[in-house]
Amino acid sequence: MTSIDTLLTSVAQTMSGPRNRAEPLYEQLADALAEGIRNGTLVSGERLPPHRELARRLNINITTVTKAMAMLQEAGLVESRPGRGTLVKPLLRQPHAQFQSAPSDAPGRVDLSINRPATNVYSQVLGQLLPELSRDPRFLETQDYHPSEGPLWAREAASAWLSQYGVTAPAQRLLITEGAQHGLACILRAMTTRGDTLLADAVTYQGINALCRTLGLNLVGVDGDAEGMLPEALERACALHAPKALFLVPSIHNPTAITLGLKRRRALAEVIERQGLLLIEDDVYRPLLDDSLPSFAQLLPARTIHVTALSKCIAPGLRMGFVLAPEQWVADISATLRIDCWSISPLSALVATRLIEGGQAGAMVVAQREELRARQALLREQFGDLQVQASATAPHVWLHLPEPWRASSFAQTCQEHGVGLLPGVAFTLRQEHPPHAVRINLAAARSREQLTRALQTIARLARQGHLHMHDSV
Repeated sequence: MTSIDTLLTSVAQTMSGPRNRAEPLYEQLADALAEGIRNGTLVSGERLPPHRELARRLNINITTVTKAMAMLQEAGLVESRPGRGTLVKPLLRQPHAQFQSAPSDAPGRVDLSINRPATNVYSQVLGQLLPELSRDPRFLETQDYHPSEGPLWAREAASAWLSQYGVTAPAQRLLITEGAQHGLACILRAMTTRGDTLLADAVTYQGINALCRTLGLNLVGVDGDAEGMLPEALERACALHAPKALFLVPSIHNPTAITLGLKRRRALAEVIERQGLLLIEDDVYRPLLDDSLPSFAQLLPARTIHVTALSKCIAPGLRMGFVLAPEQWVADISATLRIDCWSISPLSALVATRLIEGGQAGAMVVAQREELRARQALLREQFGDLQVQASATAPHVWLHLPEPWRASSFAQTCQEHGVGLLPGVAFTLRQEHPPHAVRINLAAARSREQLTRALQTIARLARQGHLHMHDSV
């Protein structure tokens, strides 16, 4: 008996039993075959039986098999070749689903795959500020060592900055990091142990997934709806996985652009409190909101570590992140930061401090909001009937693709037409069930004119899917 015969016998026995699972049959079949590929039962290059034969052997209809194969192909586990059938692919990461850190400015290409501010105001303001820095009384301190949590004057500026956006943050509970990603890395290393389980939205920020993999942590997805993570799904996940912590992006979620409403925040807070979870709140987009909602750091101050940065609202080149932690955890996170880099660059801290104290940082946020508002209007003008999740001042949107598109093939086709974006598979924690959606970073375009051309290309391809699909199963 071959490996595929052994696997199909097991699958047939499972699927012939009482069918009371919530997942549709095609998802159950996709899950079973995916597990066979990942555990080595099915090896790279192995040919799967034709759809009709699979349907007969499993006593299901051919449509169910076709949907299951489409899911596996979208997850990058199989490929369909004319005349050769469906083959198991090598277990390699998909190139356009990788965690990227810098945009491409290649001629003739518009890269909308990276989140970055929509204006160049920071460069202009920095040019004016630099000649003045040497006259600042704190300038001499930039040549020296500093406490690992950052200079006190920088933490006091961070406290004022967070307070401006509705987050009470005493300086003694703040740490300055080299951006939010560095802050998350320090938190995870200080608060978790290899083998611990973290929960997050089933579709979530790439960076937390990459961190958990490198630290040997299990990251499990929690279901949500159009309003964000579902409290009842969080409750179930806690019962099943006994997690150490929960990771949330409550404001302009990356990638779906959902902002948790007050009712949903309070419902989730109740579950977190009842389950005794540590909450890691990534709130980097909060300053871009028109109206700030209560942060989890305010709803659950004893359980929340709040992370934010200046990258999304000022400039990613200013590597400045802020971690607000309950007092009993500050020393542990500070020790991890010290092991990493001793302390952040005091020169960057002085630049950020001067921008905050002088009011330029707040003015830049206002400018970013207004530019994003204009770019969201361009999106609505071009996309019309297409299904998009967005908000008035979000730097990115989540486009749900019309049939017959699947996200990876759509991203590849856009790439071939000169537009870069990221498919849902780059963000999902369930590779067998990737969302048929893509993230489009409106702020990444260098100008509104460049953005308009890119959006026209994306909209045209989305509406003409049947003319461009070339990888259908």
